[in-house]
Amino acid sequence: MNYEGHVLSGILSYPLVILLASFLKYYSNLPLELTTISMIIGYGVYVLGSDLPDLDHPGALIHRGAKAIVAVMVGSAVFVKGGTFLSFGDEILDLTVRWLVAGLFAFGSWYAFSAMMPRHRGVVHSLAFALLYGALVFAAFGYGLGFNFGEALFIGFAAFWGYFLHLIVDREVKVI
Repeated sequence: MNYEGHVLSGILSYPLVILLASFLKYYSNLPLELTTISMIIGYGVYVLGSDLPDLDHPGALIHRGAKAIVAVMVGSAVFVKGGTFLSFGDEILDLTVRWLVAGLFAFGSWYAFSAMMPRHRGVVHSLAFALLYGALVFAAFGYGLGFNFGEALFIGFAAFWGYFLHLIVDREVKVI
């Protein structure tokens, strides 16, 4: 399936995740908190997850977009952290050289991103990565952004199911 099919399947199937989470909350006492903000953010990470496994495909939109974001993040980090290492005593020269070095690192990371990706439909197309995505999203919102446990748990839950949806739609569910 292509990008549009994966994303549209995520957009349309999210109510099923709300239904499943509601059942688990009320009948299994799972501490999921379905607040307005957690459901809105959950929707975003669910839809993102519905195409995220294609990150390992060089022609995929998500791969191309992530590659640009990673390059900018690497370049920016080198600029910020490299400031103390490159100093010529002239502010204009310092800024120019720091951004030149940052740009070179960003350029290198552009190509390294694709080179480090595993083969398409390899390990990234697995339940293990779906769990990893859900866990990372939970940690980012619960510990990084300070959401309460129940909200972060629901957001991570939604992330996992969005990623898993991609595997189901591709009809290729494997553990690793």
